[in-house]
Amino acid sequence: MQYSETKFDLPSLEGLSKESVDAHLGLYSGYVKNFNQLAEVRGELMRDPEKNAHAIAEITRRISFEFDGMRLHEYYFSQWEKGVKTLSQKSDFAAALAKQFGSISDWEKQFRSVASMRGPGWAILYFDPRGNFFHNAWIEQHHQGHFATLPVIVALDVWEHAFVKDYGVAGRGKYIEACFKNYNWSVMEERFSSL
Repeated sequence: MQYSETKFDLPSLEGLSKESVDAHLGLYSGYVKNFNQLAEVRGELMRDPEKNAHAIAEITRRISFEFDGMRLHEYYFSQWEKGVKTLSQKSDFAAALAKQFGSISDWEKQFRSVASMRGPGWAILYFDPRGNFFHNAWIEQHHQGHFATLPVIVALDVWEHAFVKDYGVAGRGKYIEACFKNYNWSVMEERFSSL
């Protein structure tokens, strides 16, 4: 199985430089290439799984990191495609957020709090269709800590590579603000309504 990079149609982003976004896209490209290379090597090693058991185990552990890094960045970058669009207060997504959190503003405050936690990682808004419940989650490593089977609605990369070029190592708060200013909320509305 070989994956291709998604080509994102990104506008100029307020508060996020082209240089920073291009460097970040390069990192995404690396996840795709690394996954493809590891999958190929693992396939070759699987010709003799007994002899290559140790190498297969190590590659299998690493491959999920690369895969999840690829997918999370696809969620992340697609949230900015086609330019800024505010969250429709009449959307099912907005209504569900307001119902659970009291208001969209209260959800955003909580989500930003998760995104501001110390350390590198991801802030992710999941939705559990079975429980009819949103989860604001912190994922430190791409391949650990995910809410199994739950669809991603919002993915915010808060590793330093996402903001250090524009804001320095202490600029996470300004970066989070810039991300929210640039979101095309119709993307998230579609993710939610497709469940």
